[in-house]
Amino acid sequence: MDTERTYGEVATRARESFKGVERIPGARKQDPILTADNVRREFGGIIAVDVEHFEVQKGSITALIGPNGAGKTTFFNLLTGFDQPNSGQWNFNGKSMNGVASHRTAALGMVRTFQLTKSLTKLSVIENMRLGATDQKGEKWWNGLFAAVWKGQEAEITERADELLARFKMDHMRDEYAGSLSGGQRKLLEMARALMTNPTLVMLDEPMAGVNPALKQSLNQHIRGLRDDGMTVLFVEHDMDMVHDVSDWVIVMAEGRIIAEGTPDDIAKNSAVIDAYLGARQGQSLLEGE
Repeated sequence: MDTERTYGEVATRARESFKGVERIPGARKQDPILTADNVRREFGGIIAVDVEHFEVQKGSITALIGPNGAGKTTFFNLLTGFDQPNSGQWNFNGKSMNGVASHRTAALGMVRTFQLTKSLTKLSVIENMRLGATDQKGEKWWNGLFAAVWKGQEAEITERADELLARFKMDHMRDEYAGSLSGGQRKLLEMARALMTNPTLVMLDEPMAGVNPALKQSLNQHIRGLRDDGMTVLFVEHDMDMVHDVSDWVIVMAEGRIIAEGTPDDIAKNSAVIDAYLGARQGQSLLEGE
């Protein structure tokens, strides 16, 4: 009961942190962990991302939504070092992330998952988990020659991996090949592996894509658990029921730009968002209750 009460208090604090935040694109937050300014990415003559200002509140669950082609995943790739913008700058925990390689981004505490899972199918589940740990001594070939240098750390890494597998209820699949997992189980594995880095910000790209209904509720609970354990979550998602159920704040993209921000209830009633998803004529009818 104490744990449940504490977790409820965390959720309440997260939502209260948005009370004074304006419901406008690029809204300033009380304590942002991630900020971005004038981030632009062009592919030929197409502008995929053109974000003037963007902030993610620390300790919250923020959803990044928008129609297909809005630029959400491209923006994720820019923020995490998997792509480079034509212009712009962004900061994580007060540190400039411009030009920081993707593996360094993870080591600094900003870790992401992918819409298409990246598990190594011919390795076991526990081996995939071990790969998620950063700064492993055995990665340097000269250390690899001397087991005494890395054996102790490997035991600690394995212990943490086993704890996370138990948390995600995947410990019974510890020694199975990752390739034998279902789509939903691979999502759980990728989320668990991301936590091997002890991140402060977890970025999830469509965590519900390809997941059967039986696992969706489990994933929802795990995402809430990340926030309740002190992490910040930013996720891209098309499942609006999940967005409304899980998120504290919602940021909406369309045609590469931020067009709206607010609570899930705010966004559900926002005419700009309805227009972006349904088209102006249908959106107007929806707002008028026709």
